[in-house]
Amino acid sequence: MTTGFFWDERTFWHAGGNYAMTLPLGGLVQPLAAGGLPESPETKRRLKNLMDVTGITRDLDMRSADQATRAELERVHPASYLDAFKSASDSGGGELGHHAPFAQGGYEIAALSAGLATAAVRAVASGGLTNAYSLSRPPGHHCEPDKPMGFCLLSNIGIAVETAKAEGRITRAVILDWDVHHGNGSETVFYDRDDVLTISLHQESNYPLETGALHDRGTGAGEGYNLNLPLPPGLGHEGYLHAIDTVVIPQIVAFNPDIIIVACGYDCAMPDPLASMLAYTQTFRDMTTRIRQTAEQVCDGKLVVVHEGGYSEVYVPFCGHAVLEALSGSEITAPDPLEDVMIRRQPNARITAFHKQMIDDMAAELGL
Repeated sequence: MTTGFFWDERTFWHAGGNYAMTLPLGGLVQPLAAGGLPESPETKRRLKNLMDVTGITRDLDMRSADQATRAELERVHPASYLDAFKSASDSGGGELGHHAPFAQGGYEIAALSAGLATAAVRAVASGGLTNAYSLSRPPGHHCEPDKPMGFCLLSNIGIAVETAKAEGRITRAVILDWDVHHGNGSETVFYDRDDVLTISLHQESNYPLETGALHDRGTGAGEGYNLNLPLPPGLGHEGYLHAIDTVVIPQIVAFNPDIIIVACGYDCAMPDPLASMLAYTQTFRDMTTRIRQTAEQVCDGKLVVVHEGGYSEVYVPFCGHAVLEALSGSEITAPDPLEDVMIRRQPNARITAFHKQMIDDMAAELGL
């Protein structure tokens, strides 16, 4: 089994925003000592640093990629949006959407982030790699065709899927999004399509506030091919695995895709400042193992994991390492220094049973 890891130092140089967390500075909002948005380069850079220190990089096929081309970007985004983005980027940066700022050169960095995801999907779909991880930054799962938002400037996964389809490498794909925020961008791109199944597991009423409802199932030919599971705060490890086992995997198997792509946010981890879901490293390791095994069952193991959110600079690297361990089968581990605390803070058996019943009720309400 060969696992690719796609990354580029230049994506760590993406910057933008005069913010304190998600609040614009001004009035009574005081600047933070660290400055800026929670979407910083450090969560990704520290993951790569941890990989180098443990040595797991030696078990991976380390690669970079070119920027996604204009033609590739236009498979998802209209020329008018790309022109406005490029113009603002060349003029010093700015913000074209909600909480999606960028500095000078942001267009090229975002195109590189999309290029990493596209190259990873292309390599796996063509059989050059068994599976792959794309350390994409800026993230992409909130970006709609003409509306950037939530730190996302281009639809990295949407561009990758559309390019692989245009090149004849795939015909059917599953996009599974376990970022704690709703994957509204991917949903919008494919909402009226039956060749891409989009699944989002997200904390209910987190972000965006107006999307991610249980009954948003697609439209036209795409009706039934979009699945949202708005999950309760405090779900925890067992709740996530229950959703994966009882809802997600059966839907993937029934769809029978050529490839599975995971929009992998680490913001459902317990220490994350933007969520309240109580997942920890073992949650990500177990979810990845289950989806890898599902990919082996339905699509010859073709699985790509694309980095999305996650804002704890200390904890994200350990979660990412756990995903890479499960993805590659490497015996090199990075023991979670907070594991005992995380286990003790999991919801008790009664709450876990209640959460599982909520998930079962949602599935029954949708007729799954």
